[in-house]
Amino acid sequence: MLFTMQSPFEITGEILKKILDYSSDEIFVLDGEQRVIYVNSACEKHYGLKPADVMGKYNLELFEKGYWKPSIVPLVFKQKEPVTIKQTTYIGAELLTTAVPILNEKDEIDLVVITSQELQNYKSIKTDKEMMPINSANASLNPITNCDKMKSILKMCEKIAKVDSTILIQGESGTGKGVLAQYIHDSSKRANKTFLKINCAALPEDLLESELFGYAEGAFTGASKYGKKGLLEVADQGTLFLDEIGEMPLSLQAKLLQVIQEKQFIPIGKNELKKVDVRIIAATNRDLVEMVKTNRFREDLFYRLNIIDILLPPLRERREDIVPLTYNFLYKFNKKYEMNKIISKECLDIFYLYSWPGNIRQLENVLERLVVTSEAIITKDDLPELILHNTNTKTEYLLPSTLDEAIEHVKKTLIVESFKKHKSSRKVAKDLNISQTRAVKLINQYCGDVEE
Repeated sequence: MLFTMQSPFEITGEILKKILDYSSDEIFVLDGEQRVIYVNSACEKHYGLKPADVMGKYNLELFEKGYWKPSIVPLVFKQKEPVTIKQTTYIGAELLTTAVPILNEKDEIDLVVITSQELQNYKSIKTDKEMMPINSANASLNPITNCDKMKSILKMCEKIAKVDSTILIQGESGTGKGVLAQYIHDSSKRANKTFLKINCAALPEDLLESELFGYAEGAFTGASKYGKKGLLEVADQGTLFLDEIGEMPLSLQAKLLQVIQEKQFIPIGKNELKKVDVRIIAATNRDLVEMVKTNRFREDLFYRLNIIDILLPPLRERREDIVPLTYNFLYKFNKKYEMNKIISKECLDIFYLYSWPGNIRQLENVLERLVVTSEAIITKDDLPELILHNTNTKTEYLLPSTLDEAIEHVKKTLIVESFKKHKSSRKVAKDLNISQTRAVKLINQYCGDVEE
């Protein structure tokens, strides 16, 4: 006689979803048309995307956006049997991915169940049908973003990469100007040539000049008896990235202008002209327009550099990138230090709310510290006091989970930030293109009573 026990409750679809969302492995389910019909919450740490951003999308659409490489789906549809490969996601996760087809009575694929585990937990694993992923070092050079403003910037960069116009990238310190310059170079016809970077703020004037233009043997005290090629000559046919161009002395600005205009220069201590074909990308966190007005930056050089200008937004204006960037750096430092730290949801919420005055560079530095100093799970208690004391963690400011909450969150953020900047309902109304009556109402709602 068999003994059976009645389950105290039925496993409903909602309960099953909760169970799957607690899985540390990523779970994707595709239908016979290769459309995503289910994905659990682990996709957020692998791609920086919430399930709602993935559901209903076709696998090819996501693959072409570069979220992972290579794709396992064509293999499983071709072979109609389980397939296992290595994959790399665009935020740096290395995955061991298995796709299992579910066939109908006609031997056609009805569903494909795909599971992915992070390879850092399986350092020596090998599979019979292993496919090597793209080189993770190269993948990390592509800017990581889910932000529409940044996506527009990247699309523009793909266009301007095809020409040789000089580019000026502006933005706060730590916003990724160097990464964007490398991305433009890698997308250009010069991609197989040299990409050189020099920080104009890191070297004194005489050393900066010799590094850029080179010198003849014995040109000055301490010079090499063999002379030296300058970076302009070394970067011939390639790209020279001049970081912190606002710190370049006026005397060198004139020589740089000659290079841009005439594609030639004279090394220190020589009389002969050197011709070069080099693309110049410059970057600065300074206000060059103001520096031109005060005669600290040459006006003619500014307009030569500013043929194509790009303004990178600070991290606080692209908050949808905080989660994917966090996981990118988490993967990076876990791999570097041979660890397997994970980060709590509470920390991610705090990261989302923090203003990040040091931008992406600050986020990267914080993640390195946390990987090194925390226990297995990075919690709120591990965070630096600077972040904890400068973050509003009231529950009404946490990540929105519904459409109404998201709309309210965006509305409040726009009003609060605009009023902090302008201190006037009239200016807020103009800034947000709303009536002053509505601006006063919203300011009173979100910022307290205001009398004008």
